[in-house]
Amino acid sequence: MRSGSGGVRPRVLVIGGYGAVGAAATSALARWFPGRVVPAGRDEARARRLGGVRVDVAAPPEVFVRETLEPLGDIGAVVFCVEPPDAGIARACLERGVHVVDVGASLRLLDAVAALDAPAREAGATGVLSVGVAPGLTNLLARRAHEAVGGAERLDLTLLFGSGERHGVDALRWTLANLAEPEPPGARPLRVTLPGYGAARTAHPFPFSDQFTLVRTLGVPSVTTRLCLDSHALTAALFALRRTGAVRAVARRPGAPRAMAAALHRVRLGGGDGFAVRVDARGHGPHARRVAYALTGREQSRVTGLVAAHVARELLTGGPSAPGVHHIEQLPAFAGIVEAVAADAGDLGVKLHELR
Repeated sequence: MRSGSGGVRPRVLVIGGYGAVGAAATSALARWFPGRVVPAGRDEARARRLGGVRVDVAAPPEVFVRETLEPLGDIGAVVFCVEPPDAGIARACLERGVHVVDVGASLRLLDAVAALDAPAREAGATGVLSVGVAPGLTNLLARRAHEAVGGAERLDLTLLFGSGERHGVDALRWTLANLAEPEPPGARPLRVTLPGYGAARTAHPFPFSDQFTLVRTLGVPSVTTRLCLDSHALTAALFALRRTGAVRAVARRPGAPRAMAAALHRVRLGGGDGFAVRVDARGHGPHARRVAYALTGREQSRVTGLVAAHVARELLTGGPSAPGVHHIEQLPAFAGIVEAVAADAGDLGVKLHELR
């Protein structure tokens, strides 16, 4: 059903609504839409304790429609806080006029959902991709920097994550799987200074989806995303293991990425829970303008959930009027989400910095 049609006050379904990201999204949405938020997940007991329902994103789309969408009846938006194996459930939502908010970071899945633009337009539904910290806030800062230099020739995105934060199993599995991939050809580590983290750090190329999608959405010829942790030693060790191929060898074993992620989820590594994002843009020509923005804060999983909640809020309240599937930076209505999240996450110390 279309959001707001026929005077109905639609509800929002948050898949993975009790996880590290989903709990933050559910909590924020419940403040804005009391009684209209339905948390969901594979663990039926946990979902029902929160007043939600069981949803298995690995089930066939027809099962999701029959057992979830049809019984609930008044779902106006679905927020994916876990990654499904394919775009089947997203298609089922969009074809029925249900908005989709996707915090996924896997390029394969993002491209598969983006390919549903035509059926979404036909049904009057909006799909928003690249929602979170990275991708997400990185995309919005990239667009801001791109416009500030009058069209960037190059964008360098740097992410610092706290090694002490308790990440969800899915996020850890995704990180390990991508750590197993070799460094992209031509990309090199970069020394970069991040507000609040002292001396320059070495950040290493990492296959976050934003560097691939921003080339298409902004038309920037060269985009590279790099990663480091707040621990110098742990950063050096992880990327040394990648160079040796040791992580890849382990990750190839059946079930190994999930087992490793589950083990890391139970272990508290040394370090803090802070994060930093920096975007550097360089314009065209020999005297090109350079601009850099940064965002700092704590608990990037919670901030990811807040970004998803703000996007869903816009969709449920009637804006933006942009049927189809879009990455977050393609919709002007979301340009102010950086400031909105900073204002909403006072306890997390989220702060925007204009560096030059």
